[in-house]
Amino acid sequence: MIRKATAVWQGTGKEGKGHLSTPSTVLDKTQYSFKSRFEDGVGTNPEELVAAAHAGCFAMKLSFNLQEAGFEAKELDVTANITFEDGTLKKSHLVLKAQVDGIEQEKFDELVKDAEANCPISRALKMDISVESTLNA
Repeated sequence: MIRKATAVWQGTGKEGKGHLSTPSTVLDKTQYSFKSRFEDGVGTNPEELVAAAHAGCFAMKLSFNLQEAGFEAKELDVTANITFEDGTLKKSHLVLKAQVDGIEQEKFDELVKDAEANCPISRALKMDISVESTLNA
């Protein structure tokens, strides 16, 4: 399987602008710029997209882990906080709020740890990854 996205950039790094598109059209000439990356401009940025990918991947991997263990999540609410400093992605801190009936905390923690280490985005990222989780049965 190959997934792709297209970036088009025009101009200099600081004054230029660009847009991102995907075949699914979830991103359809979505604006990005210096301001959207380093200030508070309209549009997205690469780090925000990495955060979305990591949150989504982790949630799905944890869902599969729960299913394999005989549980089903009512809801997995995951926020990924990407730290970007000195031109480098430094850390992804995942904050998980989970509703899973009938699971013991120890088993839940084991499945979370596996998802943290083994979701494909975690495996691709060369940075510190941590998870802070809350289980509400």
